[in-house]
Formats: sequence, structure tokens, C-alpha cells
Amino acid sequence: MSEPTENKDSAAAPSAADHLASHMAGMAPAAEAAAAAEPAAALDPLATAQAEVAALQAKVTELQDQYIRGQAEVQNARRRADDEVSKARKFALESFADSLLPVLDSLEAGLAVQTATPEQIREGAEATLRQLKSAMERNKIVAIDPAAGAKFDPAQHQAISVVPAEQEANTVVTVLQKGYLIAERVLRPALVTVTAPK
Repeated sequence: MSEPTENKDSAAAPSAADHLASHMAGMAPAAEAAAAAEPAAALDPLATAQAEVAALQAKVTELQDQYIRGQAEVQNARRRADDEVSKARKFALESFADSLLPVLDSLEAGLAVQTATPEQIREGAEATLRQLKSAMERNKIVAIDPAAGAKFDPAQHQAISVVPAEQEANTVVTVLQKGYLIAERVLRPALVTVTAPK
């Protein structure tokens, strides 16, 4: 009696083979869908790479443009600087020459007077000398005129002779010719005599 019951139960319950077949049948459409999606997924990285290449090419073009503009700006700045240096060289003496014109006028006016007395000539020369000194000071030309006893400075003085003296060694005794600085640079050193070492 128990045998028919077992047959009845086995007929009612699905077998393991049926269950496996049903499961495989359900997976088939999913596998087909995955297989169909594979070419689309393969195209996606290609499209991404192409987009990245296009973006990089655009960046390269932009950087090239910036480089060309930068080079043009550098060349323009260099050209302007060269023009300014050229003008500075050409017109460097303009200010000094303008300062000297009154001195020239005074000398010509003094020489035009035929009946000038020695005192008048001296007064005219002194006035002209003041004008010349003023013109030189305006253009930063300063005399180097060390006092007696000043320390000898080889950067600004040129020793013509060494003389024995009671002063400290290597000090200025006399100035034979003034020197001059132009904008704190030695234009001509002062010619001096200095004391001999003791």
C-alpha cells in the first residue's frame, strides 16, 4: 500500500531535472541579452577614448595659441625696449646740452663787448662759471675736491706724487686738478699729492 503513495507523491512533485531545466530556460534570455549588450559596452570605452582625444586636441590647440600670443608679446616688449634704449642713447645729452646753452650765451655776450674793463671781464667770467657749475649740478656732475688731510681714496683720487709731510701717511696734501663724478660714477679722478709713509 505504501508503494502507490510514493508514486503519487513523485507524480505530484516536480523532479530535480524538471526544476533544473526550468531554471536554465529562464537564464537563456538573460544570457542572450548580456551577449547583445557586450558590443555596446565595447563601443562605450571607444567613444570615451575618442571624446578624451578630442578634448586633448582642443587643449593642445588652445596652448599653441597661448604660446604664439606669448611669443608675440615678448617680441613686442623687446622691440619697445630696444626703441626706448635707442631714444635714450640718441637724446641722452639733450638735458645737459639745454643746461649749457645759457653758458654759451653768456660767453658770446661777454666776447661781444669790445670795451670791457678787466674787472667787467672777471665779473662776467665768474657769472658764467656759476652758470656752468649750476648746469653741471642739475645733471648730477659733482666735483671731487678733497681737503688737505683727507684720506686718500684710490677709487676717486689719482696720486701724482708722494711727498714727505707731518700728516698721517696716505692723506691728501694738495689737489692739483679736481675730479668729477657723474651720477655717483667717477668721470675723472682728482689729481693729488699724498703723504709718504713714515
